[in-house]
Amino acid sequence: MNAPIHKELPAHLLNAEKALRDVTQSWDASILKELTQYIEIPAKSPSFDSNWEANGYLDTVLRQTAEWIEAQKVAGLRLEILRLPGRTPVLFFDIPATRAASEGSGQTVLMYGHLDKQPEFSGWRNDLGPWTPKYENGKLYGRGGADDGYAAYASIAAVQALKNQNTPHPRIVGLIETCEESGSYDLLPYIDSLRPRLGDVGLVICLDSGAGNYDQLWLTTSLRGMASGTLKVEILTEGIHSGDASGLVPSSFRIMRQVLDRLEDSKSGRLLPASFHCEVPADRLAQAKATASILGEEIYKRFPWAHYDCGGSTTFALPTTTDPLQALLNRTWTPTLSVTGAEGFPTLENAGNVLRPYTAFKLSLRLPPLVDAAQAVAEMKALLEDNAPYQARVTFESKGGATGWNAPSSTPWFENALQSASQSHFGASVGYIGQGGTIPLMNMLSQGFPTAQMMVCGVLGPKSNAHGPNEFLHVPYAKKLTASVAEVMASMP
Repeated sequence: MNAPIHKELPAHLLNAEKALRDVTQSWDASILKELTQYIEIPAKSPSFDSNWEANGYLDTVLRQTAEWIEAQKVAGLRLEILRLPGRTPVLFFDIPATRAASEGSGQTVLMYGHLDKQPEFSGWRNDLGPWTPKYENGKLYGRGGADDGYAAYASIAAVQALKNQNTPHPRIVGLIETCEESGSYDLLPYIDSLRPRLGDVGLVICLDSGAGNYDQLWLTTSLRGMASGTLKVEILTEGIHSGDASGLVPSSFRIMRQVLDRLEDSKSGRLLPASFHCEVPADRLAQAKATASILGEEIYKRFPWAHYDCGGSTTFALPTTTDPLQALLNRTWTPTLSVTGAEGFPTLENAGNVLRPYTAFKLSLRLPPLVDAAQAVAEMKALLEDNAPYQARVTFESKGGATGWNAPSSTPWFENALQSASQSHFGASVGYIGQGGTIPLMNMLSQGFPTAQMMVCGVLGPKSNAHGPNEFLHVPYAKKLTASVAEVMASMP
């Protein structure tokens, strides 16, 4: 990693070296311990724990986070745990400005994160597990630490770095939800109720994103949307002997293949409906070219490809493309279908010679940032259900979708602040990258605060593997990101 470049900063900005020392001390003294305890709690998002309210795990992690924040005794901070009937709770904090009104516009900084987690998944290393944290070589392993339980703690540590240097800052509010991994469907009612209290949001800091490497600060410039749901094909009311019925009763799996062929070209992976595609904006294409030159082959080599021995040499599975630019565009601006779950199948050891009555797939369709998710879901449902082969019962059930997000143009102060922070703490220029994931809040906030600058960053760099096995939080990177956040807030006009 490059050595930090230290330079003389204007008087109203932080001393970068001291800011990094302060946040490092906070991470080492308490944040790591708190996150270790957080990982131990299976606080799965509501979509993966229908009994979340009775189990109480979401309440536990929210309460523990709130107690830690209160223990930091941030000057002026007011904190609340908000609960709307039947909805997951959120944590809201409010820190008054210390900058005189004449010095700035009176705008608000909104800091965002979430505490709910993805489910366990399989394939963890023998000495690791989703709920058994382990700190090893600067990496904290376990579910949710990087995605993104650390965000609330890093946010407060960044604020304290400002306070420690008596650096004037604008009003800062924080919103930490517990429904993000389910699509944030509980969040909008809270935003509506809090809108009068948020003020004029001029900067959004979201720490729920990724990084192209661990060598520089990365700004997320776009997020894909998502249309997900369960596709089910039913042909029988019960399983029957395959020798008696096959050839006469069509396989539900074969019907499923035919139905999915309406949506996707299985050979190329291209989504067939033209409305699921959009043109890549010129500025995003230019940024992708620059990022491709930085990351090169690591864009696709970072994944854990299957491999096998072939004549004394190792053969690895291949990506859809080995061109770095196209690889970036494929994972950020190209619609892509994935099957993330299946039902109706017995385990291999229990699979007898029986024709199964139904096949069900959980579908995850990632949409380009500029495609409307609600329209895509409606089109997807009609395309999959209409005129089913053999008059089978075909249903597509979705809870809706999440429209993606394309960041607004950066203002000069924001661009300068990002570059200064990246140079101060990483000794390298800021990188710009689109992300293939979805953060529903960002589209909501861009609509509600169209002039706000969006600092969407995160710690999910190479091999961090959010949602999968062996997820880890890269702690040295998280410390520098925390200090960078403090510097950007100090620079807000």
